[in-house]
Amino acid sequence: MAGPKTISPTEQTLRRLAAERILVLDGAMGTMIQELKLDEEGYRGARFDAWNREVRGNNDLLILTQPVAIRDIHLAYYRAGADIVSTNTFSSTAIAQADYGMSDIAYELNFEGARLARAAADMAQQEDGRPRFVAGAIGPTNRTASISPDVSNPGFRATTFDQLRTAYAEQIKGLLEGGADLLLIETIFDTLNAKAAIYAIAEITEERGVRVPVMISGTITDRSGRLLSGQTPAAFWNSVRHATPFSVGLNCALGAKEMRAHIADIARIADTLVCAYPNAGLPNEFGHYDESPEFMAELLGEFASAGLVNVVGGCCGTTPDHIHAITRAIEGKAPRTIPEVPPLLRLSGLEGFTLTPEIPFVNVGERTNVTGSARFRKLVTAGDYTAALAVARDQVENGAQIIDVNMDEGLLDSEKAMVNFLNLIAAEPDIARVPVMVDSSKFSVIEAGLKCVQGKPVVNSISMKEGEGRVH
Repeated sequence: MAGPKTISPTEQTLRRLAAERILVLDGAMGTMIQELKLDEEGYRGARFDAWNREVRGNNDLLILTQPVAIRDIHLAYYRAGADIVSTNTFSSTAIAQADYGMSDIAYELNFEGARLARAAADMAQQEDGRPRFVAGAIGPTNRTASISPDVSNPGFRATTFDQLRTAYAEQIKGLLEGGADLLLIETIFDTLNAKAAIYAIAEITEERGVRVPVMISGTITDRSGRLLSGQTPAAFWNSVRHATPFSVGLNCALGAKEMRAHIADIARIADTLVCAYPNAGLPNEFGHYDESPEFMAELLGEFASAGLVNVVGGCCGTTPDHIHAITRAIEGKAPRTIPEVPPLLRLSGLEGFTLTPEIPFVNVGERTNVTGSARFRKLVTAGDYTAALAVARDQVENGAQIIDVNMDEGLLDSEKAMVNFLNLIAAEPDIARVPVMVDSSKFSVIEAGLKCVQGKPVVNSISMKEGEGRVH
């Protein structure tokens, strides 16, 4: 294991600037790419002229086939006022690139994508002397670890935590080795995917011994106020807080007006910087975004006046003109003050749970423990997960604030049973709203369970009676 991670001079500069003023992120890459009006040949370039399938729409590929155009988009955003520009690598994982048969170039996309943004940053900094930063963009992939794509099989998953972790690791290495200053895990619709990215970042930075600032941005998919995977903003924050991110916030899906209440929720509870980069309004019937730079800037200027934000920018439909207007709207306005959050136990399922002094004890539902409930053990052993889920549901309906899941039974494949049950619970909002206690005397079972949980769970328990070394 590497020694303690040190703060880089770049991060020191970034944090100093964030203490002085609201920082500005760039706008939409996709919107600007659409303005290029490239055809299939334009996407392919000479290198991929004979590729065996259509690649138009693979915007990340333009890093390799239209590098000057991508660099110039980055430069336009820097010149418009952005302090931080994100790389054109939203879909540059082996998982997402598989749609085009291009998984093998994932590392190259990230390395070259970071180099292009870095070149633009250096050009802009030479022009006016202002420090500029490159954020390596890490998108959610087109798979979800918490939701089944098959409505008839709610326990099925099209990807796993470890598959995501491996793909993200390759992406992160490329971004850092290409020159990214920080990493942006963005448009998170499933917090478990984000946790896989966070884990991959932790592994890589541990090896390097240098801390990398991480920005984490979820997306509220509709007016329900939840991520696609069902979490509220508070539950989302509790799930990712362990990453000690440089910033947390929201982007995409909503316009600034619809996003404001959710950003206010995060601003109240997050003891780190808050970032908001909404769309230019909601899409119209043609899928376009209608909010003008001036209108959007007025809305985000109010975010700043209300003390809600530390970093602002734009997502779908925004252009350098939007970023320029936003930069002017927030000029001179003080960055949000980070609140002092009392050190309390903060967990989450689909909803957040905080153990406050007013709660005399926590009601843990023990009936989903095969060692404590003969009925539950018989149901799971017989493979009757429908009835087993009913037991969990009864626990929550009767007041359980946490449900304890234990599958330590000699007749069971405990790891498989734990994964199956937790995956099924994730599809039941009336159960999944509360945190899970992953309970086993075997570390391999605990680990398997943790890889299925998007919320912040409790582990019960790790036995060290045979020595600490056996735990690993």
